[in-house]
Parts: sequence; C-alpha cells; structure tokens
Amino acid sequence: MKNYIQAGVNVDCIAPYAVASGAGFLDGAEFAVASTDAALGAPVVGVTRGMFTLPKAAVTVVRKTIAYWDNTAKVVTNVASGNTKIGIFQAAAASNVASVAVKLIPTI
Repeated sequence: MKNYIQAGVNVDCIAPYAVASGAGFLDGAEFAVASTDAALGAPVVGVTRGMFTLPKAAVTVVRKTIAYWDNTAKVVTNVASGNTKIGIFQAAAASNVASVAVKLIPTI
C-alpha cells in the first residue's frame, strides 16, 4: 500500500533532556526508551513497544498491573495521579527494588 510508513515501534523523537541509551522519556505525549545516548534537544530514536527493565519508584508493585511514568523523578510507578500510563508491570517488586520489567503498551 502506498500510504504505509513503518510499524511505528522505533520512532524519531527529540530528547527532552539528556538521555542515556535505555532510559525512558516522554516526547510530548509519547513514552519511549532511548536507543542511544542523546543530548537535550537532539534527535534520538525512541522504542515505543517491547519489554524493558526501567528504574522504579520506592513503591511496591504487583505483577500484571498498570505501570505509569513519573516524568519528574524519571521512574516507573504504580501511582496514576499526575503520571502517564505506559504499560504493564511484568513482575512484582518490593519498594526497595530499584528496577522492574515493564511491557510498553502505547495508549492515548
């Protein structure tokens, strides 16, 4: 078909702050994981689907529950208020665990 562009998994983004490869970020309303390091304002390919280990807030999370991005602390959390829904926790994790696997599920 003539109007197909791409699958939309790896998308062109602009780094909203300096991001390291593997770090999560919001580019507007879209959450992505940086495929490479990028300086503030630099282009970076963001991965919008898949499963990633991401830094976690000091909260206890339950497996297969909704994961949110806290854009202030740059961590995933189970707290919905003021945060952006990004996917599903793939494992349970106690509050003292620093990271957790999250399956990204793009939503609007």
